[in-house]
Amino acid sequence: RTVHRRRLNDLLTRYVAAWPAESAIAARFAAFLASRDDCLLRTCPPGHVTASAWIVSPDGERALLTHHRKLGRWLQLGGHVDGEANVERAAVREAEEESGMTGFTLVEWTTAGLVPLDLDVHPIPARRDEPEHLHWDVRFLLRAPAGQALVVSHESNDLRWFTNDELRAVTAEDSVLRLARKAATI
Repeated sequence: RTVHRRRLNDLLTRYVAAWPAESAIAARFAAFLASRDDCLLRTCPPGHVTASAWIVSPDGERALLTHHRKLGRWLQLGGHVDGEANVERAAVREAEEESGMTGFTLVEWTTAGLVPLDLDVHPIPARRDEPEHLHWDVRFLLRAPAGQALVVSHESNDLRWFTNDELRAVTAEDSVLRLARKAATI
């Protein structure tokens, strides 16, 4: 049962090496992983690991965002890992399900192997029979395949490509803008 934690902790170690100024968030993630054997399951009461994707266009000039149906905001694509210890697979799966595209490239932007682009912990509001909880989001950089049409899923109101300048017109979400800033440095 600790295999998933070892894999995630390896990602966290590489994350700190790539983004040393963000060691505090990585330590917070590691403490959560150590405290919950069920951290990959959405039934984990205080919250659970999720995976998302900062998807850039084939030329790298635009990013794909979804207007999230439940949250009513423009966000990166992603969702629950549902027990998947290889969280990057969950990020790719969610990207495919929410965009209608296939054939994404998972961008390995360091020589150390796969490194998340970002880590984020954010509250999810209570809804119906689900109490407020935290999403421990591991975010990866994906490059979209060329020539595929977008298909809006039932989880979205809309999907749209944005340049970094256009992003600021549709969102003030620090975590979304941080993804854009970090991806621009790679």
